[in-house]
Amino acid sequence: MPNHIIETVTFRLKDGVGRAAFAKSATAVNDYVNGCAGFISRRLSCGADGLWIEHIEWQNMEAAKAAAAGIGAPEGNRPFLSAIDGPSVTMHHTELEISVN
Repeated sequence: MPNHIIETVTFRLKDGVGRAAFAKSATAVNDYVNGCAGFISRRLSCGADGLWIEHIEWQNMEAAKAAAAGIGAPEGNRPFLSAIDGPSVTMHHTELEISVN
């Protein structure tokens, strides 16, 4: 059985976007990812330097790619997406080797 996929996205917010407002918009995306086939978990954190890191665990790469392709469609995801500084975004997919809860 293939390992789960960890999607890691780093980004910064556009100038003028507050952390609390962004965090609220980020919770709206939970409905979207929870409804995606192959979704396992999501974590979003922010460093003191303003760099946000999102980790999403997927059952497989196909699920990760399908979710990424559709994230812009739901109206509820738009405030989250529009707050992100596009040129700052990096995305990586890696295979999970070890997980401890």
